[in-house]
Amino acid sequence: MDKQNIFLNYIRVLIVGICIFISLSACKFASFGSLTPVRGSDFYFDTVITVTLYGKDREEYIKGCFSIADHYEKLLSATEKNSDVSKINEAGGKEVTVSDETIELVEKAIEYAKLSDNLFDPTVGELTRLWDFHGDPADKKSRIPDDKEIKKAVDSIGYNNIIIRGNTIALKKGRLDLGGIAKGFIADKMKEYLEENGIKNGIINLGGNILLLGPKDNGDEYTVGIQKPFEEEGKPAFTLRSSNKSIVTSGTYERYFIVNDKLYHHILNPFTGYPEDNDISSVTVITDSSTDADALSTALFLMGKDKALSFAKENDDVDIIIITNGGEIISSSDDLILDVYE
Repeated sequence: MDKQNIFLNYIRVLIVGICIFISLSACKFASFGSLTPVRGSDFYFDTVITVTLYGKDREEYIKGCFSIADHYEKLLSATEKNSDVSKINEAGGKEVTVSDETIELVEKAIEYAKLSDNLFDPTVGELTRLWDFHGDPADKKSRIPDDKEIKKAVDSIGYNNIIIRGNTIALKKGRLDLGGIAKGFIADKMKEYLEENGIKNGIINLGGNILLLGPKDNGDEYTVGIQKPFEEEGKPAFTLRSSNKSIVTSGTYERYFIVNDKLYHHILNPFTGYPEDNDISSVTVITDSSTDADALSTALFLMGKDKALSFAKENDDVDIIIITNGGEIISSSDDLILDVYE
């Protein structure tokens, strides 16, 4: 399916009005304030980006956000031929001069690799390209990589293979894949741009990665609904209220396929090379930085329920909500959840 058709299919499921459906992981319910919402959508990083701002004459700033997305896709996408990431991956271990922004994000990704004991690792590219989760989940042609392929890919993973000197990066082995952190990074850059232009209210939605800019224009918090795993699109498991926070969900229902009645999802354990098999359907992270929330949603999923909750309790600026395979909803804080839906 070409890029235009993918974009149109996503747009068909965006429900505008008081409920905006977010295609990958969340549903946004908004009772708007006194200003009229202005909304635009476009397609970057294999997903639909929707920016909602409030008041007249905001269209130019929405276009500015899309220009930012375009800029970073050309720098950070592993599938863009001339991106910084592609140049690093194809350099055969030689140093490649890259942008300040690429250095900034790779250094942040390394921080999270260290913090998570390598559960989040930006050098998983050889592994992620073995698995194809972009087709129909029920497609009988979906292929499980063989053990030898997976072992070879796993052996290439390790953030210590990244050598940064000034504005150059060399990758001794493996492949960079910043897909687990790039959308959050871009959302933060969009927020900076909007705030620099005096815009204090809005919603940045990068395929389910939500960044809430301020409260609503009338001072109320936003109400956000999180997708119920494996239910029809837009059906929430629960809602929460928040403002000026980033809310990112990683879930097994986002991209997956089924072979011989077994579900294989896209959240891969870099130590085994296979989808992580634990009792979690999704992890939602609420924190100040979208970059942090993006990386943490993957890392905390892979940590498992107990370690993830312990991490949240030890870090006051991070809240999480877990949905188990059995549908139990577990929150790191008693006052996070507004309503739960059957």
